[in-house]
Amino acid sequence: MAAVHRPGAGGGAGGWRGGRAGLDEVPADGVAASPENAALYNQNLINHVGRGTPRHPGAIETILFSMFNENLKESGVEQNWGLFYPNMQHVYPISF
Repeated sequence: MAAVHRPGAGGGAGGWRGGRAGLDEVPADGVAASPENAALYNQNLINHVGRGTPRHPGAIETILFSMFNENLKESGVEQNWGLFYPNMQHVYPISF
């Protein structure tokens, strides 16, 4: 999420410092990868792409990172980005 708040920051192409998209500001311990943060990020993404941009109004085709939480990864690594648990239960509500 840090890259979203820092467009054009840093030295690399498009503001991606060393290809890391401002990830030096994201805690490595997985604290920020909460269901609440994932729900907020994904809902805001859906809301944004549904409207488009001033230059390109209208819906933008978008792919969400993950349909299911990956329960075999170590704790704190890409947790809670899926919309569903492996047992098909919702992780958090989302509105399309």
